[in-house]
Amino acid sequence: MNTNGQMTTGQKLQLAFACLTFIILVGMVGFIVLEDYNPIDALYMTIITLSTVGFGEVTTLHPQGKIFVIFLILFGVMFTGFVVTILGQLVMEGQFNEMYGRKKMERKINKMQNHYIIAGYGRVGRQVAIEFKKKNVPFVVIEKDIDSVPDLYKDSVLFIQGEATEDDVLRKAGIESANTLISTLPDEAQNVYLTLTARFMNKELHIVGRADYDEGVIKLKRAGADHVVTPHVLGGTRMAMATLRPNVVDFMHSTSLGESGLTIEEMRIPECSTLSGKSLKDSNLKQDFGVTIIGLKKQNENMIIAPGPDVILEADDILVLIGHEDGLEQISKICINPTI
Repeated sequence: MNTNGQMTTGQKLQLAFACLTFIILVGMVGFIVLEDYNPIDALYMTIITLSTVGFGEVTTLHPQGKIFVIFLILFGVMFTGFVVTILGQLVMEGQFNEMYGRKKMERKINKMQNHYIIAGYGRVGRQVAIEFKKKNVPFVVIEKDIDSVPDLYKDSVLFIQGEATEDDVLRKAGIESANTLISTLPDEAQNVYLTLTARFMNKELHIVGRADYDEGVIKLKRAGADHVVTPHVLGGTRMAMATLRPNVVDFMHSTSLGESGLTIEEMRIPECSTLSGKSLKDSNLKQDFGVTIIGLKKQNENMIIAPGPDVILEADDILVLIGHEDGLEQISKICINPTI
C-alpha cells in the first residue's frame, strides 16, 4: 500500500496472479482427490474448465467430480474475471509502461555514484532540482506524496517514492555513495531526524538542511548539517535589497543564473595542480581566462573576500570565481587535470 492506502501497480499484479494460482491449485487438488487424476491430467482439466473451451474430459466424471466442476466453473469465472479486470485496468491506465519505466529508473539510480539527493519535491525541492538540471548535476529525489509522482515523471526526474527518513528508502537513493543530501522537507522536525539518520549512514556526506526558525538552525547544526538555509530569511533579505539596492539585486540575479554571460562558480584546487604554490598575481587567471577571484577559503579558515594579489594558492583551497563560462571551463580543466 502507498501512503494514501491505495494499492501499487506491483501489488495489484501480485494479487491478480495469486488469485489465478490459487484457483488453479484448487482445481488440480480437486481432480486429483475426487477423480484420481495424475497432476498433468488434473492441470489439463482445470485449465479447460476455467477457460470454458469445451474440450473433452480425460475420462467420464463421477457424480462428485461433476459437482466439483460446477463449483469450479462458478468460482473460477469470478476469480478469472477479477484477474482479467485488474490486468485490463493496468493496460488501460498505462501502468505496465509505468512499471517498466520504474524498473529502468531504479537501475539508473543503483549505478549512481557521488550524486546528490534531494529530500522533498515541494516548492523548494523542485527549484533545487531545476537548478541541478541546468548544471547537469546527477541527482535523485525522494518524495513520499503519491500526488507528486506525475510531476516527477513530467519533469524527467529520477526519484524514489517513499519516506525520506526511512533507512531503506535512503539506501535505495544511494545514501552510502552520495556526495550531498539536500533536506527540503516542510516539517522542521523531520529535517532534523533525516539529518541525524543520514549522518549516521554516511559520515562523509555533505548535508544541507532547511530551517524555518533560528532554533531550527541550531538543531540542524547539532544533528550534523554542514549548511542550513532559511528560505524566508533569504527571501526577506532579497526583498529588502530589491527595495534599497535594486541594481545590486539585478546583478546578483543575472550572474547567479548566467543570464548576463557571467557566472559565479566555486572550484577546489586538487593536489599537484599547476595553480598550487602560486600567488594570485602569478596565476594569471585574470589575464589568461578573463575571470576574477572574488573569494578564497582555506582549510578550517573563514572565507577571504576579494583576496589580495600576494595570497598563495594551495591544494584544497576553494576559489569563488566570476567570469564567462568558457573561461571558467578552461580553469576547471586545469583544476581537474593538472597536466593541462
